[in-house]
Amino acid sequence: MKKLSRRDFLKLSVIGLTGASSIAAFSKPGSGAAQPPLPPMDGMHHGDSGVIPGTGDVNHEKNGFNPGDILTDFDYGKVSRLPDGRTLREYEITVINKTIEVVPNIEYAAWTYNGRIPGPTIRCTEGDLIRITLINGSDHPHSMHFHGFHPGVMDGVPGTGPGGYIKPGDSFTYEFDAEPFGLHLYHCHVFPLARHIAKGLYGTFIVDPKGGRPPVDREMVMVMSGFDIDFDDANDLYAVNAIPFYYQNHPIKIKVGERIRIYLVNILEYDLLNSFHLHASFFDYYPTGTSLTPSEFTDTIIQGQAQRGILEFSYKYPGMYMFHAHVTEFAELGWNGMFEVSE
Repeated sequence: MKKLSRRDFLKLSVIGLTGASSIAAFSKPGSGAAQPPLPPMDGMHHGDSGVIPGTGDVNHEKNGFNPGDILTDFDYGKVSRLPDGRTLREYEITVINKTIEVVPNIEYAAWTYNGRIPGPTIRCTEGDLIRITLINGSDHPHSMHFHGFHPGVMDGVPGTGPGGYIKPGDSFTYEFDAEPFGLHLYHCHVFPLARHIAKGLYGTFIVDPKGGRPPVDREMVMVMSGFDIDFDDANDLYAVNAIPFYYQNHPIKIKVGERIRIYLVNILEYDLLNSFHLHASFFDYYPTGTSLTPSEFTDTIIQGQAQRGILEFSYKYPGMYMFHAHVTEFAELGWNGMFEVSE
């Protein structure tokens, strides 16, 4: 009988057809912790089971964060007024090593900003002075690199200054003006860069235009990413806001006619592209959010790593509607969700 690939096995295990017991936490090679092998796969097969992939929930309380909260959790910082009348926003972010459960019985040794994946959604207005103190509470050097305008010493890249390589136990304060307006992101830029991003060190950075955007009924943040749970530089699971299948198991409830705005960021490592497809509706798309005029009206967009954009849409009819990556493998391995639309 044909031997299953690792990804095929994961598809079986997240569906719940294998009967396998838990897979212990994986850790980075060379860290001193043993990596348990995946359970034997020979002789396993599956057919049309009728079981919905991804049923079952992880322990969100133990993880310390919940994608249902991250969806609408905007961090405006500690706000004060500067002598010149400008707004100062101050943030404190700590890098923490943390084991999280990514799907039931599969844990992952992650690196996090403030104990969550993605990190806090930093939100401000164009022209604000941003002051972010990063405390490295982990056992590896880290940094924060922000997309947008800032001096080189604030770029968070090794070789640009002390903020580019913050050693364990040290801290650094990044300070810059928030510009340009748009949807941006931040992530660790210490090498090996792919590993630091893939293990969880990334987040959303929203700079609102001075006059604001046109009002909508609800705003949401969705960060597309993946997990390489056995550290072979290939993704095994895919997700929005870190936990695979979360929005399938917990549909997002909206109402007919509500105008929805999604801040969509792709930080997927190891795969070249990611995508977003909305069922039974179309959305206005604003690439990078740097214009108030949409570039297209569509139901599917493709993003490379670090590309992002704003989606705005509404539903005409009640019902259950999928949103997911329009790559079958990504959807089957976790990047899949539902909108529950009511009158």
